[in-house]
Amino acid sequence: MSGEPDLSPVEMSEKAVQVGINKANWSITRLLVLSVLAGTYIAFGAIFATVSTAGAGGVLPYGLTKVISGLVFSVGLILVVVGGAELFTGNMLMVIALADKQITMGGLVRNWVVVYIGNFIGSVLTAVLVFYSRHYFFNGGSIGLAMLTIAESKTALTFFNAVSLGVLCNILVCLAVWLTYSAKSVTGKILAIIPPISAFVAAGFEHSVANMYFIPMGIMVKLGGDGNFWNLIQKTPADFPHLTISGFFINNLLPVSIGNVIGGVIVGLAYWFIYLYRK
Repeated sequence: MSGEPDLSPVEMSEKAVQVGINKANWSITRLLVLSVLAGTYIAFGAIFATVSTAGAGGVLPYGLTKVISGLVFSVGLILVVVGGAELFTGNMLMVIALADKQITMGGLVRNWVVVYIGNFIGSVLTAVLVFYSRHYFFNGGSIGLAMLTIAESKTALTFFNAVSLGVLCNILVCLAVWLTYSAKSVTGKILAIIPPISAFVAAGFEHSVANMYFIPMGIMVKLGGDGNFWNLIQKTPADFPHLTISGFFINNLLPVSIGNVIGGVIVGLAYWFIYLYRK
C-alpha cells in the first residue's frame, strides 16, 4: 500500500479534469481497444454474478442472493479501473472537464460513441464465446436457466422504468469511479469500488454495458439451446416471450443507456459545481 495520503475532494475534482482531458485526446484505435477490453471485463463480472446465484431461488433469501450477486459483479469494474480500460458509463465523469472548459463537446461525444461501440463489441463477443463453450449446460442447465431468467426480466421492463433504473445505476457507478480518484493504492481503489457496485446490483438497477452481455447471452440460449437443454430445465422458449432482438434494443438498451447518461452527468456536474465552479 502507498504511504501517500489519499486525495481530498477538491484534488479529486482536479484529477477528474485531467483524466477527462487525456480521454478526449486519445486516438480512436486506442479508445476502441481499451473499450473492447472493458466490455469483456464487465461481461466477466456478469458471468460471475450469474454463476453465484444460479439455483439459489427458494434456497437463499432474495436479499442475500442479490447481495452476493452484487459483491461478485464488482470484479468487472475492478478489472476496468485497476487494469486500465474504457467504460462508457464511467466516462460520463468527463463532463467535469467539459464544464471546466478543458475539453470540447466534440471530444466528449467522440469518446462516448467510440467507447460505447467498443463496449458493445467486447460484451457480445464474450457472450458468443460463453455460448459456444456450452456453459449454459453447467450444473444440470441451472446456469442456462439463470441466463434466460435474468435476460427475460430485463427485456420485460417498460421504457420509463428502464430509464429510471439506468439513472439510479449510473449514479452509483460514477460514484464508485469518483471514489477511486481519491485512492493512490490498488487496495484503496478496490475498496472504493465494491460498496457502490454491490449496491446497484443488489438493488436491481440497470447497467447498459452489463446488459450488452446479459441479454445477448439469454437470446443465444433461447434461440440456440438444444432439446436436451430445454428438457433439463423443463421450460420452452415460449416461457421467455420478451427475450427478442427488439426487446433487447427497444425495451432495455436504449432507455437504460439514456438513464445511464443522465445519472452519470448528474454526478459529474454536481462535483464540478461544488469544487470547481467558483474557481
